[in-house]
Amino acid sequence: MSDSSAPLLESRDARGVVTLTMNRPATFNALGEEMLDALQAAFDRLADDAGLRAVVLAGAGKAFCPGHNLKEMLARPELAYYQQLFARCSRVMLAIQKLPVPVIARVHGIATAAGCQLVAQCDLAVASTDAKFAVSGINVGLFCSSPSVPLARNMHPKQAMEMLVTGDFISAEQARERGLVNRAVAPDQLDAEVESLLASIVAKPREALAIGKDLFYRQRELGVEAAYQLAGQTMAVNMVAHCAQEGVSAFAEKRKPSWS
Repeated sequence: MSDSSAPLLESRDARGVVTLTMNRPATFNALGEEMLDALQAAFDRLADDAGLRAVVLAGAGKAFCPGHNLKEMLARPELAYYQQLFARCSRVMLAIQKLPVPVIARVHGIATAAGCQLVAQCDLAVASTDAKFAVSGINVGLFCSSPSVPLARNMHPKQAMEMLVTGDFISAEQARERGLVNRAVAPDQLDAEVESLLASIVAKPREALAIGKDLFYRQRELGVEAAYQLAGQTMAVNMVAHCAQEGVSAFAEKRKPSWS
C-alpha cells in the first residue's frame, strides 16, 4: 500500500496492472523535482518487474498535469539548473517508452506543457471530455521544445505546430481526432474505457507485446528500408518464441491458446 502523502501513489491488481497516480493536487501534479524523481524511481523499478502487464498513469485532484513547476524554476534562474531539469524530464519520458508493457494515460483534467508531453509520450491515452490539452509555454515566452518531440510523433506536423506556436487549448475530442489520445469519453465512463483497453492488453502474451513495443518505437526513427529489415528480423525472433508457436498452433488446432 502506498503512503497516502507520497508524491506518487501506486496500486496493483491481481493481473499485474499497476496504476501510478500523481498525488500533488495542490500544484495540479506539476512535474517538480520531487514528482520527476518519484516517476523515475517507479519506472526504473517496474522495468525489472516480470509480472507487470500494463501501467496506468493518472492524476489526483482537478488536473492531470500542468507541466513543470514554474515556481521551482523561477527560484533557480541558472542555465546549468535548467539543463539538468530538462534532462531529468527527458529521462522520465524515455523510461515510459522503454518499459516492456503498454502505458496508458488516464486523463481526467487539464494536461498542459510537459503534462501534455506526458500524455503524448504514453503508448495509449484515454481522456475524459472534461480534459483539455495545450502546449502553452509560448504564452510565457518559453517554446515547448521538449513537448514538441512526442507531440510531433503523435499528430500531423501542422497540427502540432499550431498548438506549439499559439499555446491554445484543444478539447478531448479534438485531441482524439488529431491522434493525441485514443479515446475521449464522458467523465463517468473514463475508468470503464481504460479497463476495456486493459482487458484486451492482458489477454495477449506479454512477450509478444514487449517485442512489439520495442520494435514500434525503434523502426519509427528509421528509413523505410531499414525499418523493414528491423521489422522482419523482429518478426522472425517473435515467431520462434513460445507465445507465437503456441498461438499459431492453437489457431490451427481451433483451440484457445495457453500463453503461460
